[in-house]
Amino acid sequence: MPELPEVEALRVFLDDHLVGKEIDRVLPLNVSVLKTYDPPLAALHGATVTGIARHGKFLDIGAGPLHLITHLARAGWLRWKDGFPAAPPRPGKGPLALRTVLTGGDGFDLTEAGTTKRLAVYLVHDPAEVPGIARLGPDPLDESFDRDAFAALLAGERRRIKGALRDQSLIAGIGNAYSDEILHVAKMSPYLLTENLTDDQITRLHTAVRTTLHDAVARSSGLAAGKLKAEKKSGMRVHGRTGETCPVCGDTIREVSFSDSSLQYCPTCQTGGKPLADRRLSRLLK
Repeated sequence: MPELPEVEALRVFLDDHLVGKEIDRVLPLNVSVLKTYDPPLAALHGATVTGIARHGKFLDIGAGPLHLITHLARAGWLRWKDGFPAAPPRPGKGPLALRTVLTGGDGFDLTEAGTTKRLAVYLVHDPAEVPGIARLGPDPLDESFDRDAFAALLAGERRRIKGALRDQSLIAGIGNAYSDEILHVAKMSPYLLTENLTDDQITRLHTAVRTTLHDAVARSSGLAAGKLKAEKKSGMRVHGRTGETCPVCGDTIREVSFSDSSLQYCPTCQTGGKPLADRRLSRLLK
């Protein structure tokens, strides 16, 4: 799933490639991705792109008073095209969900792999009209997201830290992959309870959030949209690396699987050498 660093990199990429250009047409190829109907997508035809913004994992293309907002979900992606075939694409069951063509002939496709379709597109006058944006917590890249602000967010929480980091209403933009990475950097178990965090652990975790995300954004800086997925994977220390060697201590990276996701961690770095039981709602083996 594209998370804050990848969406931020897409924002920078589109800021260079879209702003100031005129939209010729927007073609929805999978009607299920369109979550709003008024105004219609045709309202963008002939409009000039005026700015690109990011709200957590949401990408916001501004065109005058309108905002074309996309959430790429788990398997969605944006693919830049320097040109398109003359014949319009046929709506169907393939990965192509929406095409945006500029008057210069270039533009982008939104695609989604797999059979579970969760990619979402909204056309609104105000980003706050999108329910997912309206409930977002603070952005961890914002300068106001300091250690004290982070501590205040955690003060009322009573749950495992992995779940807290992934909660978009608590902190915007962090998902399954970067929560694994942050916890590895902070040397904390994903099952550590928020109410048990010490002041030192809160400081360490805040530092890990900031450095992990800033480093990921820096690695993605200047990359074309098509290269961002590969960069994300290559930059991971533990996420997606089950069975590989921890780059810090040399232990074997372990995994805990759930019904619709999994987490990866290093026992030596994060859980005192104890493996986590690989079952839902498991606890540390004793």
